[in-house]
Amino acid sequence: MKAIRKKPGCAPEIIEVENTLKALQREVSGYIETVTIASDAVIICNEEGRILGLPDNCRVRGVDFVGTVLIVGTKGDEFCDVPAFFKMAVQHG
Repeated sequence: MKAIRKKPGCAPEIIEVENTLKALQREVSGYIETVTIASDAVIICNEEGRILGLPDNCRVRGVDFVGTVLIVGTKGDEFCDVPAFFKMAVQHG
């Protein structure tokens, strides 16, 4: 699925990631946690990022994130391609 990956100290990028728990955990280097940022999008981050001392990354809607994060779309309880609005924001800086 299409996702936006934001690594600490790097610009966001659009990537293709397999829609499996294992692939998502690999991207964020650990157990995943989701934070809803829109009715059709979530941020996936490392659930234990602060405990593990992962580097500061970004702030979204008043929440500080550490480590690598992904923004993906949601359809019901399933993850899906990141919504077009988010992709356009990344592509147009």
